[in-house]
Amino acid sequence: MITVKDILDQKGHAAWTIGPGAKVYEALELMAREELGALIVVEKDEIVGIISERDYARKIILMGRQSQDTPVREIMTKEVYGVRYETTADECMALMTDKRIRHLPVCREGRLAGVVSIGDVVKAVMTDQQVKIENLENYIMGKYQ
Repeated sequence: MITVKDILDQKGHAAWTIGPGAKVYEALELMAREELGALIVVEKDEIVGIISERDYARKIILMGRQSQDTPVREIMTKEVYGVRYETTADECMALMTDKRIRHLPVCREGRLAGVVSIGDVVKAVMTDQQVKIENLENYIMGKYQ
């Protein structure tokens, strides 16, 4: 089973954050610069929310607000679901599907240790399945003795 730790070891443990008082425009600039779909909102080393491109589209653009004037805290998603190193890719997939979310903060020993996206999880699951298929094919063809 592939775990969140395996995924982070492959992609990196960086977790980009922003404060709740920052302007939405600053969050968008950071997401664009780092090619991210979401940022973890942190205050005093505690996760207080997440801001995503979806939040921007639905709560700024569609409501006619200005990203330069609106603080992140006003549009961030406050209910954040996270996972631990030991969480499997399949468990992440189930959580993301059930909650309709695309990013999961990863916590280790009470601290933010990374972020996994739906793309990271799908890639890990597909890679794991491909390895299993190859092993089964090799077994069936007698390549394993």
